[in-house]
Amino acid sequence: MPKTNKTYYGKEAKRIIKVGTNVGGFVAKIAAKNILGITQKDKNAEELTQLLGNLKGPIMKVAQILSTIPDAIPEQYAKKLSMLQAEAPSMGWLFVKRRMRTELGINWQDKFKYFDKEAIKAASLGQVHKAIEKNKSSLLACKLQYPDMLSSINADLKQLKLILKIYKQIESTINTEDIYYELKERLIEEADYHNEFKNILIYKNIFKKHKSINIPVPNKNLSTSKLLTMEWLEGEALNKFYNANKTVRNKIAENLFNAWYLPFYKFGIIHGDPHPGNYTITNNGNSLNLLDFGCIRIFNPSFVGGVIKLYKALLHENKDEAAKAYKSWGFKNLNTKLVDALNIWALYLYGPLLEDRIRKIQDHQGASYAKELLGKVRKDLKKYGGVKPPREFVLVDRAAIGLGSVFMHLKAELNWHEKFEELIKNFNEKKVITSQKKLLL
Repeated sequence: MPKTNKTYYGKEAKRIIKVGTNVGGFVAKIAAKNILGITQKDKNAEELTQLLGNLKGPIMKVAQILSTIPDAIPEQYAKKLSMLQAEAPSMGWLFVKRRMRTELGINWQDKFKYFDKEAIKAASLGQVHKAIEKNKSSLLACKLQYPDMLSSINADLKQLKLILKIYKQIESTINTEDIYYELKERLIEEADYHNEFKNILIYKNIFKKHKSINIPVPNKNLSTSKLLTMEWLEGEALNKFYNANKTVRNKIAENLFNAWYLPFYKFGIIHGDPHPGNYTITNNGNSLNLLDFGCIRIFNPSFVGGVIKLYKALLHENKDEAAKAYKSWGFKNLNTKLVDALNIWALYLYGPLLEDRIRKIQDHQGASYAKELLGKVRKDLKKYGGVKPPREFVLVDRAAIGLGSVFMHLKAELNWHEKFEELIKNFNEKKVITSQKKLLL
């Protein structure tokens, strides 16, 4: 075996031991407590969250995603994991020099007029530095991937599989098998900056005529599979606009709605991570900068058609059409009672789109209503046979819940029904296939 492979597998093994020792020790402790009849679920969830949060890296990102999928993991764990932040401590100058030298050569600094030694942003998979290219004047954002990220991802995924397998033995309402494989593919893609470079170009094409949504220009000469360089877009954090006037807040919400859902309904493509760190606000709230393109999902247009089919079924209170929509998504072995249970949750998610009026994204204050509703859905799903969500569900659900949370913070009030109807007007699966082909050439 070549030396590089030995190094790779050695680092993956170390990561497995590091994550596995924590997770395995935690699982063993919980098993012992259960045998003894000690069930401190909230305390257990707190402990697991601390373990995962301290590890950083891919496992933290996976935990955040899982926390948005109803009943994929125990309720107490989901609540705690949703609190994990995407920010992580940045690595120092020694790492930066090594990474840049590996990606651009020993004389990499000669390619820049300026390169900030301190990271301006750090997250679970990499960190960003400001720079200016030699003989140029505009600012650049250089995203450097942390060392051995692929081995970390593979190691963490093995532990995730273990966690999901153990949970399945305890609670079988939701079969998470496809969810695991979806997370695996998306994480591996996210570690490939060549792939993210292509995603930026795709989004540049989608929004080339939209002045209110800005996509950075990527720099091919200064990008590799582990270094992604692009135009620096100046902007302010979303939370600075929470107390802005109503017109500004509504405009920001409208731009976010378009940034996430225009690509989905026109091209079958979605940005799977609406975390506020992945965009900034500019032009006094009138435009939006999209900054991160690692978590992009391309769908079969028939799946998008299924989303619209379910919307129309709920709008016209047609259970038979709703069942057809779920089947088109990939739900199997459905019966009338399971469809009724799924419809309860779907009506909650689709609710803002069904009413032709100006309203908040969620009229119910706080999370207690959703919690109560989910409890009923969970009970019914378990009673009538359980379900296996299709893998496509993962990022669509994450986007809906993530954006919904942002709209709630903005206290935005729009006619969501009107906006949605405009998006899906003249929807045609063949047209989406043609649009996708043009984008992906």
